[in-house]
Amino acid sequence: MTALADRVVLITGAASGIGHLLALGAAARGARVVLWDRDHHGLERVRAEVAARSRHAHCYTLDLSDREAIRTTAQRVFDEVGGVDVLINNAGVVTGKSFTEASDDEILRTFAVNALAPIWATRAFLPRMIAAGRGHVVTISSLAGFAGTAKLVDYCASKHAAVGFDESLRIELRRQRLPIRTTIVGTFYIDTGMFAGVRTRFSWLLPILDPQRVADRILRAIERDEQRLIMPWFAYTLFPVKLLPIPLVDWLLDFFGISRSMDEFTGRRGG
Repeated sequence: MTALADRVVLITGAASGIGHLLALGAAARGARVVLWDRDHHGLERVRAEVAARSRHAHCYTLDLSDREAIRTTAQRVFDEVGGVDVLINNAGVVTGKSFTEASDDEILRTFAVNALAPIWATRAFLPRMIAAGRGHVVTISSLAGFAGTAKLVDYCASKHAAVGFDESLRIELRRQRLPIRTTIVGTFYIDTGMFAGVRTRFSWLLPILDPQRVADRILRAIERDEQRLIMPWFAYTLFPVKLLPIPLVDWLLDFFGISRSMDEFTGRRGG
């Protein structure tokens, strides 16, 4: 079991959304939280909320699309806080545009934040986890990492990469007999504002998820060393469905409204 009390938990994308709630939840469990985000003012708000719970948050402002910024900020964490016990790769971005409408820079940023930032952050902190003989790497992906949909081509591709990263890392750590845990998280749309405007056809099967419930469930999965967390439960049917002939898979995605879920997407205003 991965106990969070008195452990150092680093969360990327912690200034808002699920990252914000994970920070509060981890602090409530007695963790020493380290928060990364490019939104300095957002981080300060979260720091104040953590302080109101009689805990302290170490906040670092950086652009997670910048590999060098990740490396140098990780060194600051080592110097000022120490090693990290639990790394939660949570930061994510979405353009919500069709593949031909998205600019080259938007596609590059999507991959830099969603796919490469977890790799660079893990490379920065994993050696010290190995030296300490304990650690937990959590990758917040999406159901988009297991199935594609329209207006999310670059996003789905980046999340598929994140799923592949977690799976391969888990196998490599096991082969090397290293006591480092990994957890992959795949969720349907979450009501944080990031995917404002998305629609679901059968809300009783595929609901737009409550952020607090998702954050609580992620923290529980970490504590229980669960290797994979999928939400909602109905999404587990995706795995056998993917074995069907592709035309039937596409028909099912249409029937459940998944392939049209982004038609009215507006997203979080301001980026």
